[in-house]
This record gives sequence, structure tokens and C-alpha cells, in this order.
Amino acid sequence: MKTISSISKIIALGFFVAACSSPDEKAATSATSEQGAPLSGQSAVKDDMSQKDVVKVAVGSPDHTTLVAAVQAAGLVDVLSNAGPFTVFAPVNKAFDALPAGTVEGLLKPEAKGDLTNILEYHVTTSALREDYLKDGMVLGMVNGGKATITIKDGKKQINGANILGAVQASNGMVYVIDAVLLPPQK
Repeated sequence: MKTISSISKIIALGFFVAACSSPDEKAATSATSEQGAPLSGQSAVKDDMSQKDVVKVAVGSPDHTTLVAAVQAAGLVDVLSNAGPFTVFAPVNKAFDALPAGTVEGLLKPEAKGDLTNILEYHVTTSALREDYLKDGMVLGMVNGGKATITIKDGKKQINGANILGAVQASNGMVYVIDAVLLPPQK
């Protein structure tokens, strides 16, 4: 009888778990892209209840549409949606507009994916750095292997000369809004 009782409990637990699945969870597991291919990784997860990750923070900002397009073109959406922690220095659209004509369009081409990835990775460090942690002269190791320097002038924080305009806490780190695109030093 013990075995039948144990099996009954397992079956009942299975029915309970299946019954408790929300429609959103079921939709997330069967999500597909516009092309019909199944989505994978964190980008397939639909969650409107939790705090947004760094990608969802950018996607929700009308001032970061160019950055979002670049992250998508570089194939970094799933990477930046993972647990992290990440600190992302997110240039606003006007920062990309200030680049020489044709630069953004050229970087979004498939053949420039390596250069685009290098530039985007120069905007990310692998730790969640709160605002009060950023100190004058602090050197950050960026994901692409480069270094970036925090400066504080007249109480205003900058990274490599780009002004930090604001900060948003994300579920997997911090997003700092900046007014310039950070270009990695030539190797």
C-alpha cells in the first residue's frame, strides 16, 4: 500500500503543478519569432511581473531604440538578459546620431557584427555597480577586455568623457544612461 500511496501522491502533485501553470508560462514555452522559429534563452521568457532586466529596461525606453537595434543585430539580447550581474552604459539615440554619417548603418550590417559586438561590449562590465560605488579615477574592466575610467567633475559623473545622465536599477544589474557612444581604444 505504501507504494501505491506514494505513486498517488506523485501523480496528484503532477496534476497540481500542471493545473497551476499560468497561460503566460504556457505561452512563453511555446513562443515563436515572426519567422516561425522558436525563441530560445531568456528572450523567450515572458514576465510582466518581475523587475526588468537590463535589456527590457532599454527596450522600454524611447531614447534607446538605436541601442536596442544594435544589441539585436549583434545577437547579445540573450546574453544581457541572463542573471548577470551587469552594469550597462547605455547611449541615448542622440549619442548615436552624433557619430559620423553612415557609421550606425554600417555597423548594423551583418559583415560588421564583430566590430559592433566589440563596441557594445565596451559599454558593459560584469558587476552591478551602484551609483554611490562609482568614484573619481575608478577604472572599469569592460566585457571586451578594454578599460574605461569614471571621472567626477563638479559633482557630475562621467565615463570616458560621456556624461552619466541617470541610472536605472534592473533585475540583473544597473543601467546608466549616457550621452555619448563609448569607442574602444584601438588595439
